[in-house]
Amino acid sequence: MTALTQTPTSRSRANRPKTFRTTSEWVLVGIIALLVLVMSLVNPDFFSVHTLFSILRSALVPTVFALAVLLIIISGGIDVSFPAIAIFAAYTTISLSQRGGIDPGVIGVLVIAIVIGATLGLVNGAVIARFKLPTLIVTLATQGIFKGALLAYVGSTYIAGLPASVAPYSTANLIAIESPRANLPLLIVPVALLVVGVWLLLSKTMFGRGLYAIGGDTESARRAGFPVMRFQVTLYVLAGAIAAVGGLIHVVLGRSANPQDLVGTELDVIAAVVLGGASIFGGRGSVIGTVLGVLLVQIINNSLILMGVPTAWQRASVGLLLAVGVGVQAVMAKRAAKRTFVLDTEKE
Repeated sequence: MTALTQTPTSRSRANRPKTFRTTSEWVLVGIIALLVLVMSLVNPDFFSVHTLFSILRSALVPTVFALAVLLIIISGGIDVSFPAIAIFAAYTTISLSQRGGIDPGVIGVLVIAIVIGATLGLVNGAVIARFKLPTLIVTLATQGIFKGALLAYVGSTYIAGLPASVAPYSTANLIAIESPRANLPLLIVPVALLVVGVWLLLSKTMFGRGLYAIGGDTESARRAGFPVMRFQVTLYVLAGAIAAVGGLIHVVLGRSANPQDLVGTELDVIAAVVLGGASIFGGRGSVIGTVLGVLLVQIINNSLILMGVPTAWQRASVGLLLAVGVGVQAVMAKRAAKRTFVLDTEKE
């Protein structure tokens, strides 16, 4: 039987992730709607354009990071170095522009940041693919290395201000409402384009199919003809580049560059991706689910702030959500394995 031939059992296996993904996305929509309804009853000011735009603004950077994490998780890995890559790329780019006295323009700033991010991602990918080391251990180590190198060799001081070509984008709005005052940042446009780009990558390209195959079973993906090592290296380069874009958006929105930022936010992002239906075991995940997961986490954080809940409890709530998400996935995986075993037994 060739690799392209599907038995009835294999077809049912292929259909299950899609069904589960669709179900989990609708569940997320329901949870978000219920949460918005409850918060609107508790605080009528919550249900407003101002709150909507605030949540969307706060979700911009996490969404970009979540896209990078989604790609890694689909392939069966875990990356915790993306915040360090993001701030390394963004801070270094702004530092070179400000201290060097050269403004490369918006495109130049973006290109420099992406190149730096992709280079750091290449380090992750090369080590993981070449030495077959656990992704969590490698990225945990490189997170410390990248953060240490940034502070030791690039700079450890707060930079107030942005290059003249970039500064206007920090206050540019796609939609501006005067009364009640509510602004939707223009930077939502590149984030939306990136969302669409990653969706197309995963659903329409052989590289995307390869990531799902590698996450499902690396050896089976290799036997099916996917260049596993090359795909892994390319994946981490791409994730590094996406993280760099997220870091740059963070700096532009904040109108300053702080080398101490971002590192420590990985829990929120990973939780959002897992809540969005991506399997922590690899082989499953969607862009729509990830975006919904990010929105859910941001709405919860926003709700807790409005209710005056201390920051420590906000972090605890995200950790609880992550634990619940992983627990549900483990239970679903066991049930799916039992169903597959029963079906295979019946076929025999």
